[in-house]
Amino acid sequence: MVSGRSGNGVGRDNDRETEDHGDAGVLTLAAVPIGRVEDAPPRLAAALAAADVIAAEDTRRVRQLAAALNAAITARVVSYYDVIESRRAEQLAAELVAGRNVLVVTDAGMPGISDPGYRIVAAAVAAGVRVTAVPGPSAVTTALAVSGLPTDRFCFEGFPPRKGGERQGVFAELATEPRTQVFFESPRRVAATLAELRDSHGDDRAAVVCRELTKTHEEIVRGSLADLVAWADGQEASGGVRGEITLVVAGVGRAAARAAARDVAREARRAARFAARNTVSDNAISDADA
Repeated sequence: MVSGRSGNGVGRDNDRETEDHGDAGVLTLAAVPIGRVEDAPPRLAAALAAADVIAAEDTRRVRQLAAALNAAITARVVSYYDVIESRRAEQLAAELVAGRNVLVVTDAGMPGISDPGYRIVAAAVAAGVRVTAVPGPSAVTTALAVSGLPTDRFCFEGFPPRKGGERQGVFAELATEPRTQVFFESPRRVAATLAELRDSHGDDRAAVVCRELTKTHEEIVRGSLADLVAWADGQEASGGVRGEITLVVAGVGRAAARAAARDVAREARRAARFAARNTVSDNAISDADA
């Protein structure tokens, strides 16, 4: 019998009636505040105090957070960031298998959401280790909720590619996406990104810039992409945009999406007819040569 698996082979590592992980530890992913420390989940302090190993994007920041929450850390604290994520995931998986409980935290928000976390979860699942979470703040869902744009369907795109050609390709593809789109962006690149989104999605596409969410200087700017480009240009003139930025962009309207689909289908039919005519012409030439 496979540890932590149901009889039909489907993994259910958090099903307490069927799990059998022996002496293995538990992997916990914990959300941390994206702004105000009082937004921390109530369970976070206890999780920080109870862990055997804490994997943190910034070891200094997690100790500051623990102090603010009056949580006494007795765990071994190790760094866990992008550059060393793969190597560290293997080490943490070994800790879990050895019976130690591992807590993963990032600088802000939920581990694994545009932050390290995916690889250690995959390693833990492969080892048959139980994975759980302390849910809490996320800039993605917070920005989406306050945007005023449709929330029934959305896609999270993380940070756009830095290379111009890749960015243009991604934005061109998303221009016909009907779902609301959420991006993270550096304050240094937000003006350029808004301008490129305007070029790909159109001047009138509704969008929202969320800056410093939940923090003292929180700012939410709504308008068309053309409006937001003008806003960003004004910010650049006075020293530039500052702080953590989340962008929310409306998806293409249903009528526009249907029209685009009809255009694609029409072009496909034209290409098929053209190919068919060429085939007939080639066959006629072959018969004449014969």
